[in-house]
Amino acid sequence: MNLERPQPLSDAQRRTGAHIFAAALRRHGVDVIFGQSIPAALFLAIPHYGIRQIGYRAENAGAYMADAYARLSHKVAVVTAQNGPAATLLVAGLAECYKASVPVVAVVQDVHRKMADKNAFQELDHLDLFKGVAKWTRRVTEIERLDDYIDMAFTAAASGRPGPAIIIVPIDLFNDAAPDIQRAHASSLGHYPLDRTVADPAAVEEAASLLASARAPLIIAGGGVHISDAAGELAALQETASLPVATTAMGKGAVDEGHELSLGVVGYFMGTRGRTRHLREMVTQADVILLVGNRTNQNGTDSWNLYPRDARYIHLDIDSAEVGRNYDALRLVGDARLTLAALSAALARRDLGTRRSARASVAAKIAAGHESWLAEVNNTLDLDARPIRPERVMREVDSLLTPETVVVSDASYSSIWVANFLKARAAGARFITPRGLAGLGWGFPYAIGAKVARPDAPVFALVGDGGFAHVWSELETAHRMGVHVVLVVLNNQILGYEKHAEKALFGDYSDACDFSPVDHAAIARACGCEGVRVENPPDLLPALKEAFGRGNTTVIDVITEQRAYPPVTAFEGQDNLDY
Repeated sequence: MNLERPQPLSDAQRRTGAHIFAAALRRHGVDVIFGQSIPAALFLAIPHYGIRQIGYRAENAGAYMADAYARLSHKVAVVTAQNGPAATLLVAGLAECYKASVPVVAVVQDVHRKMADKNAFQELDHLDLFKGVAKWTRRVTEIERLDDYIDMAFTAAASGRPGPAIIIVPIDLFNDAAPDIQRAHASSLGHYPLDRTVADPAAVEEAASLLASARAPLIIAGGGVHISDAAGELAALQETASLPVATTAMGKGAVDEGHELSLGVVGYFMGTRGRTRHLREMVTQADVILLVGNRTNQNGTDSWNLYPRDARYIHLDIDSAEVGRNYDALRLVGDARLTLAALSAALARRDLGTRRSARASVAAKIAAGHESWLAEVNNTLDLDARPIRPERVMREVDSLLTPETVVVSDASYSSIWVANFLKARAAGARFITPRGLAGLGWGFPYAIGAKVARPDAPVFALVGDGGFAHVWSELETAHRMGVHVVLVVLNNQILGYEKHAEKALFGDYSDACDFSPVDHAAIARACGCEGVRVENPPDLLPALKEAFGRGNTTVIDVITEQRAYPPVTAFEGQDNLDY
């Protein structure tokens, strides 16, 4: 879209709903909207306010793009849809945002106010539709209240535990004109966290005492660290207090994984050839565990079997309902950044001799665990095999990552390969995986949203052929919008996690797990992108280097071994997977 400012607007034009809406978005710092063609009146207005439109091909993919954009930009993202079927397609993306605490404002165009409840075309009860996937949902009926409701939507999305807010606007309201006199609106509410609060100082002091005197303390950081933009404070706490740090999959990158006190990702994929497999005892034998922005969900705790029962827990989260949900804990309810800074200050007032004297041995234990993992990978796999092992793909990708590279993935196996085999080289939000609900199809749209948020950073996406099939159409979006990313498809012609889980559980698998051969490189080229097919391991690294150097989206279709599976603990000792 051409963002050069059009001809000046008349006062009458500025008073229409579309221009009031566009001006409010700009006031909240919005410079990008993910939307197709509806609300048309709004998209015709936004060039006057310097707002760019990213025109997705399908609403669900647009919601995924907005999700990744919000996570990396720390702005409230905006996505739009028409009423009815288009609005229903937003539900999946907003559900992930709701579970993962990502602030997105969805603007849904509704039927004309005079046609409500008359079975107008594609009329639907949107208030009920979004009830389970949003913090706040309202339908505006008066032009005089439009600014009020936009402010309420951004406040709801960005405050407390962030999440989606939906504002439903009848089509005629965009063309309606407001009276001259309106309430003044000057606040900018499009960043998050909107309001930061620190945990109870007495609880912070108690937490500091527990950590300073612990025999074997451990921090397990979740995605809330990134939502709070608290990676710097966590890194400082790790270093100054000599505390070892592990993360969940969503928390990956909360600390530099090259730091001597960084374990890596812990959870349900600590099986054979898992990066933290040999460090499991550092979790199970910890006596004090600080959970930061960690939902203690099933996957992150290996079905609640990983975390020790007799440890003392300290739980820091912005949402009081999450604190102590699955493990009784000392409650630190507040913003992660402010509270971690307060905790560091409290620890500085204590004797940290125990922590510092233990640092060398803890670091040596972590290093030995990582060395054992590398030896296990190198000694038990043929990394030159054909079809190509995913571990070989990950090794080549990891060799090209820089501290600035943004890595996104699809759910299922893709997230697990990334968590185990790619290293976070700096603290901060650079790894994005859909782990709120863990649905398929997020990976490639995430890459587009990530690149829009950080246009100067290299963006790499890993997907399987099963998940990529949900969103092939967005290749045309990437080409048309000039959004350039590198995408690797692990093409094993199966729905991997499902097939392997069925074989592990039942000794057999359903027909839908096997796919017909698909040439994803050809699809990419047909959409104007670059497409490369790789079948030989030595061709991987040159293909990746060329892709990162191109000024166009590149799909590298890698023919991979279908019997390869990541280190899921539930697959340990499953003879049915040796087929």
